[in-house]
Amino acid sequence: MSMGDKIKHGAEEAVGKVKEATGKLTGNESLEAKGQAEQAEANVKQAGDHTKDAAKDVFGS
Repeated sequence: MSMGDKIKHGAEEAVGKVKEATGKLTGNESLEAKGQAEQAEANVKQAGDHTKDAAKDVFGS
């Protein structure tokens, strides 16, 4: 997994957190939900990153 992908996925999570917080502050439930969804999607991608890294460590490829 490239470092660029890891950074991108971390940034996607951060953007989701900002959207969620903004939605909470403004009472915009739609924006809050979208932020939560983006965070969840980024977390799935990050889990994939970790899995690929672990496989790489085990199998050495």
